[in-house]
Order: sequence, then structure tokens, then C-alpha cells
Amino acid sequence: MKNALLGLILLILVISSASPLPAQPRFVPDTVIYFSPAKPELSAGSMSTLLKQSWGIDLTISGNGFGLGGYYRKELTDDIALAISLLISDVKAEGEVEYINQYTGQTFIPNKVNRLLMLPLFANIQYRLFKDDIMDNFRPFLSAGAGPTMIFVSPYSRLIPTTIPNYQFQEEQIDFFESLKYGKAHYTFGSYVGLGAFFGASHESLLGLSARYYFVPFSKGVEVMRGGSVKTFGGFYINISFGSSY
Repeated sequence: MKNALLGLILLILVISSASPLPAQPRFVPDTVIYFSPAKPELSAGSMSTLLKQSWGIDLTISGNGFGLGGYYRKELTDDIALAISLLISDVKAEGEVEYINQYTGQTFIPNKVNRLLMLPLFANIQYRLFKDDIMDNFRPFLSAGAGPTMIFVSPYSRLIPTTIPNYQFQEEQIDFFESLKYGKAHYTFGSYVGLGAFFGASHESLLGLSARYYFVPFSKGVEVMRGGSVKTFGGFYINISFGSSY
């Protein structure tokens, strides 16, 4: 009996030693897996480089009134872009004062001889400022442009016979659109410098605001007010741009 009990204890010890121990957890080093984009050019930092071209319209405000234009723009690098723009703007001379006829309600400018329109066709360059220092939704730039400019001159008034005593003729204002058919084009060369910025995080649409100073000399001069001529056109303009990129 004693020998049988001793043999049973030895058998249990042998079986226990032969059975596998529970598996110990293995140490797995902490790792981080990085995935590269299938197309590197689609990474967030380079989305703006996909949209290299844009076109849009320009609205201008100046001492001459309002103007309307359009542009085509192409980015050469992240910092430099080239553009072609066309603007149509009214031109006024110093001393122009507009009055209202209390009997007819028609506005008129005494002693004005001609209306002027300025149409500059400019090649422009834009240089982006502080690209690495400012958030992408505010993109300031310097700009400059130059090119041929047309000065379109049309008559403001004409003389018509009158029955007023002591007067053979009286001055009659010509309607703006009617005066265009009597107009004449003159050509010169102009330029501008400016400072502005584009706004918004999206590069698919462009919203810009800039201040520009136009310089358009014309040595022959154009008579706007009776007895004087204007030889330098342009001045300070506020330009608002609306565009679309592709």
C-alpha cells in the first residue's frame, strides 16, 4: 500500500513536468506605421500646386468712377504668377463738377467738351509675400503691369441753333451711347504698381483685393474741359477680383 501511494505521487510529478507551461506573453515593441500617399502630389501641402491657371473679372473704384475688366492668370511657381488683364474705366479731368438741371432733372457738367474712356491691356506679374510665415487663407502679393493703352475720346456736347435772343447757338449734351459713334481712339503705353492679397482657403475660387496706381502718359493731350487738355491719365484705383481656378 505504501509502495503504491509512492508510485502514484511519482506518476503525478512526471505528468506535471511533461505538460507544457502556459504561454507567456511576448513583448512586442511599440511601432508606428506610416502610409505614403499613392500619388505624392495629392498631399495636403501641395494641393494648391494642382490649380495653376485661373480667370475672372475685376471691378475697380477710383476718383474717375467705376470700371470693369477681366483677367487670365497662370502660376509659374508658388511665389510668382503672370497674368493678362483688360480694364475699361471712365476718366475725369480736374475741375469737373456735375450739376442737376432743376427743370429737366438732367445732369450736366459745364464747359465739358469730351468724354474719355481708358482701356489698358496689361501684362502683369505677381510676387507672393510671406508664403512660409502666413496661413494659406491670406496670400498677400506685390504686382506690376505694363502694356498698350487706348484712350477713347467721344464728344460730350454739341452746338445747336437757338431762338434765344443774342445767341445763335446753344450747347446740348449728347447721350453717352450716342456719343460713342462719334468717338476716336488714341493709343499710348501705360503701367501700374500695386499691393494686394487673395483670401480664402479654397484655391478653386479666387477672391482678391488690391490697391493700384496707374500711370498712363499721353504727350499730345486730350481736351476734356474747354480751354485745357489732359496729358496724364490713371491715378489710384481699388481693384476687387473674382475668379475661378483650374
